[in-house]
Amino acid sequence: MSGVVFLGSLLGAIGIGIPISFALMLSAVALMILLGNLDAQILAQRLVNGADSYPLMAIPFFLIAGELMNAGGLSRRIVNVALALVGHLRGGLGYVVIGTGLLMASLSGSAIADTATLAVMLVPLMRDAGYNMDRATGLMASTGIIAPVIPPSVGFIILGVTANISIIGLFLAGIVPGLLMGVSLIFAWWFVSRKETAAVRPKLPRRDLPKAILTAGWALLLPVIILVGLRFGVVTPTEAGVVAAAYALFVGLVVYRELTPKLLYEALLAAGRMTAVIMLLVAASMVTGFMMTIASLPAQLVALLSPFIDTPTLLMAMIVLAIFIIGMVLDFAPSITILVPILIPLVNAAGIDPVYFGVIFIMTAAVGMITPPVGTVLNTVCGISGTTMDSALKGVWPFLLAEMILIVLLVIFPQLVTVPAAWLH
Repeated sequence: MSGVVFLGSLLGAIGIGIPISFALMLSAVALMILLGNLDAQILAQRLVNGADSYPLMAIPFFLIAGELMNAGGLSRRIVNVALALVGHLRGGLGYVVIGTGLLMASLSGSAIADTATLAVMLVPLMRDAGYNMDRATGLMASTGIIAPVIPPSVGFIILGVTANISIIGLFLAGIVPGLLMGVSLIFAWWFVSRKETAAVRPKLPRRDLPKAILTAGWALLLPVIILVGLRFGVVTPTEAGVVAAAYALFVGLVVYRELTPKLLYEALLAAGRMTAVIMLLVAASMVTGFMMTIASLPAQLVALLSPFIDTPTLLMAMIVLAIFIIGMVLDFAPSITILVPILIPLVNAAGIDPVYFGVIFIMTAAVGMITPPVGTVLNTVCGISGTTMDSALKGVWPFLLAEMILIVLLVIFPQLVTVPAAWLH
């Protein structure tokens, strides 16, 4: 009964247009009424405690770092390096999208912000060169969802806090799967662009290549600083966010000198708005998670899926399928905050490595950002490129298929995640 009340109130609230954060709180109130312990003080206390978390402080700092990189010219220089390296190949701008996306994913950790930056800079280039814009839109969206997988990742921070999993462990475990996502897109782009008739960019003279890399050196150094600092315990994830923001501010103001007071204000405002949305969502989910525990919903799910507990691979396959389906109708962050508290007891009962589970969860939930009807990342690129959603769906499916095949392989062969993670940690 409690499960029906929870899902009915949550989906009903979302269905009539209530924002996800408030829909979560309404579902918590519905469970309180069902259990006969409606108390506004508990609601307020859990809401405040949900946002009162030191690890969550990393979120605004990484978002600020991402906005400052875009405003301060760091992102543009990364694109220029990718253009210099592979822009002259057949379908070269597609490889530029993938390479740039991988580099930018290691800087900000926000899929929508990274994708918007990619699209603003590369859509005009691909359109002028004569690329098929449906495929180009699909490729940019599929590349953008690598951002939540490669550290630093806002998704890993939320999941780590929600499930009490090591955020540093999640960060380090996400490196290889994130790179594999890039490799899968390279193969998919090579396959679909073999007959591409777009104009090929002239090859940059060899003597100019070191100059392009050197110019972007300050931007390329940031992910190295973050990952080395985390790997050797010099900084915590929250401190890494502070370092990233301070570094991006310094480079934009002092080195590249492109970060004006107006651009700085706009960057901080954009990061503040995004932070407010995410933090309210996390806080509301903590209220709902508390009430779900009181109502024994996790225990009910464990009992329901107990036949699969003795077969971890099959259980993970069922979990991936559930996340994929739910991700079609729920956005990325709500998928984490709603599903993880329910699934983590099941994962622990089956003896599945929680860090491995976290990586697979984030990868699958990220795919939901390029699937209809929500598809926030795909919608973002469509808005910038002027492509309709129907056309973009035709262009995105080869890349979506490639990423889903990779997830299936990681479910069948978990060592592809756990072995590199153990070595990096």
